[in-house]
Amino acid sequence: MKLLSRPTPQFGTPTTGTDKARILLATTAEIAVTNGRAAITARRHQRSRGLPPGVEPTTYDPLDRAVIADPYPAYRQLLAGGPVAYNKRRDLYVISHYEAVREAARADTALSSAEGITRARVRLPMMITMDRPRHTRLRRAVLPGFTKPALQRWNPTIDALAADLVDGLRAAPGADMVGRLAVPLPVRIIAHVLGIPPEHQDVFRTWSDWIVEGFQLELRPDLPMRFGRSVRGLLRLSAYLQRQLDSGRLLEGDGVLGRLQRDTADGTISAEELFWFTTLLLVAGNETTTNLLSTMFLTLAEHPEQYGLLRERPELVTAAVEEQLRFSSPIQGFYRTATTDYQIGDAVIPARSRVLLLFGAANRDPRQFTDPDVFDVTRPPSQHVAFGSGIHLCLGAHLARAEGQAVLRHLLETTGRVEVTGRPVWNTNSALRGLHHLPVTLH
Repeated sequence: MKLLSRPTPQFGTPTTGTDKARILLATTAEIAVTNGRAAITARRHQRSRGLPPGVEPTTYDPLDRAVIADPYPAYRQLLAGGPVAYNKRRDLYVISHYEAVREAARADTALSSAEGITRARVRLPMMITMDRPRHTRLRRAVLPGFTKPALQRWNPTIDALAADLVDGLRAAPGADMVGRLAVPLPVRIIAHVLGIPPEHQDVFRTWSDWIVEGFQLELRPDLPMRFGRSVRGLLRLSAYLQRQLDSGRLLEGDGVLGRLQRDTADGTISAEELFWFTTLLLVAGNETTTNLLSTMFLTLAEHPEQYGLLRERPELVTAAVEEQLRFSSPIQGFYRTATTDYQIGDAVIPARSRVLLLFGAANRDPRQFTDPDVFDVTRPPSQHVAFGSGIHLCLGAHLARAEGQAVLRHLLETTGRVEVTGRPVWNTNSALRGLHHLPVTLH
């Protein structure tokens, strides 16, 4: 069974350095052509397109470095206006209001994910960039391993690892909590869930870091280098999984990949779909949870009164994690492409337009949340959209919540105060908001 066997410009199963170079060149060329055509179309729209009815102009730019570092002032401006705004420079429609974002996320027929969910039109055969009916078939195949009851079997592992990592951080004043805790916890848990041996977990994180660069593809001078690294990560992951499948090791365990490999025998899921699902889980499962954990530590340090309240009332741990997800959404926004004219209230988004659903802004909408810029662990339960909505609701949401709750519980049991001891460094990914570096001391 070959994971990646099609001789397409995407990713084959290379056996030589020449094969890898050819695939890298072909894939880079395909991405460049696709996005080049999109850029030409955008320039035409800039010259000819006026504002559709009900749409307001905006200078909000999701790729602006200052906005990425602190998007919330820009979100407040968007939320003060109508639900749909248009950035002429980017030829981009932005949906920011809570109800409008939630509705748009569920309008998967009118707003397609198949053209790519990031600014760059990277089209890969994975669930997050699929529409129905193919998405429905694949999600139905993998969902049994990711229901809340199915994932509860991993709770003892999560609790033990969270306690070990928090204790290690306590013993290292001033250490970077991202490298010490926020990164290794989700990597190891995802490896356990997939059925990957512990000794291979560090290299999994390296591949994840490389691959996620292919989902951003900002137009900077180092684009070819970053995209090349992303492709190399995919190729190495493919080769590794192929070896695991060929050896039969995955079938011996009770991980998700072993079960899905057995499903390939009856055609429920193809070998190539199995690979891309693994890639998606590796990237999404690691990055979003790392971002949740890193921002949670910063929030708790900046709100000592809320941390003190949690120590007095540990039953609020679940609510606190939900509030953190709302307050600093790990996923700030994903893109869609309109397949037809799409109407929100009085606003009309023309067919073929690129549309950004701003989950981060929606979670700060005062129409939905009282005092939205306040972190309040006693906030009544709310339907935040930190994990999206509709058919693309994050498959690993239960796992991310369990990891966040386990870390917070042990932190409250052992630590009186969280102190940030150096300058926080944010990542530069406009879609996935989290910290790259956060030195802390646990008192």
